[in-house]
Amino acid sequence: MNYIIGAFKPPCDTSITFAEARGRKQVSVKKDNGKTTMVPVFQSMETISGEVSIAPVPGKRIEHTGVKIELLGQIKLYFDRGNFYDFTSLVRELEIPGEIYERKTYPFEFSSVEMPYESHNGTNVRLRYILKVTIGRNYVGNIVEYRDFYVRNYSPAPTINNSIKMEVGIEDCLHIEFEYNKSKYHLNDVIIGEDIFSSCQNKDKEHGVGDPSSGIYRIRL
Repeated sequence: MNYIIGAFKPPCDTSITFAEARGRKQVSVKKDNGKTTMVPVFQSMETISGEVSIAPVPGKRIEHTGVKIELLGQIKLYFDRGNFYDFTSLVRELEIPGEIYERKTYPFEFSSVEMPYESHNGTNVRLRYILKVTIGRNYVGNIVEYRDFYVRNYSPAPTINNSIKMEVGIEDCLHIEFEYNKSKYHLNDVIIGEDIFSSCQNKDKEHGVGDPSSGIYRIRL
């Protein structure tokens, strides 16, 4: 039984490590198998670098048609399983065809990578960035190893952030004005503004705040 199980194991251990990973912020990401792992956080136009290590099982050698690493940005829709869209794809060749008898380490670097979208794992869609190492082989399946990383893009607070006003309504019946104290909000901000009703023939009994006689309601989201 152990012999049968061992026949399906890959003939080598492959690992991907990031340069300066210890000093970089880490976030928790759920893997395809449901388990969570900590991955480093990068921003767009940063350099992604590190090392790939390939260690054959003792007593075995690996004949290959080449070793490469890819940096991929993927969008995957959960209702369309098995299909995904690569919006970023970069490749670095690490080794020409040959054989690996002992542990080998390959440095890699992707300089100033443009990563315009932030990582996201929602209910219907997943946007992820990964490093993918492929050891090509002729007569058996390729050996593939993945390593996720996270992307968050930060921008400075705007120097000008004016209030905004919007108007909607029904002619001769209802006129509503929405006023907000600013036009751009941080994710941790509280949205504060006014909801102004005028020319209203029906009192709002369900809004629950404000004075119906004045037609002005303060909202806080």
